[in-house]
Amino acid sequence: MDIRTAIEGRRAVRKFDPPHVISDSEIRDLMSLTMLSPTAFNIQHWRFVLVRDQKLREEIRAACWMQSQITEASLLVILCADVQAWRKSPERYWRTASPDVREGLLEGIRQHYEGRERFQVEEAMRSCGIAAQTLMLAAQGLGYDTSPMDLGDVDAVAKLIDLPDDHVIAMYVAIGKGREAPYPRGGQLDYDEVVKTNRF
Repeated sequence: MDIRTAIEGRRAVRKFDPPHVISDSEIRDLMSLTMLSPTAFNIQHWRFVLVRDQKLREEIRAACWMQSQITEASLLVILCADVQAWRKSPERYWRTASPDVREGLLEGIRQHYEGRERFQVEEAMRSCGIAAQTLMLAAQGLGYDTSPMDLGDVDAVAKLIDLPDDHVIAMYVAIGKGREAPYPRGGQLDYDEVVKTNRF
């Protein structure tokens, strides 16, 4: 599937075919493609919780406005991020770079993140948003439908998945075979209202 077809065809699907199973090799393929998503300084601070246990999915659904796609989709991915990844052995993010380049980048990472707690969370959310779009387009390319979600009690979900204290949940993506057509598009804003040149 070409990228234009994937972008134009990707829609938020609410009703999935529960019996459909995504194979382990397809899941690995999806997640490997998602892991190619860009992050600032190559920190790769996203973490993907693949929720496959049905009982756990029922508990997550109860904390997320009882959205049916949480339990009906073939796979539920919770996109999280380690907001302290910038300080956890950052040399590994540039292990293949030359020593001088690596040292400059490590100092840049420290200057960019140190003492900027709010920015660390904002950066994590940006990275997870990019990764979510990559995941959804990769799924579309493999013939799967997706539903991005952010409704729910993230604190309750964090407890259910044993989220470490220095991580945040950004969003969820349900993946599977849709069993109903998505709602018609609600209406795109006019190009000129959205796209500006140089300044507002």
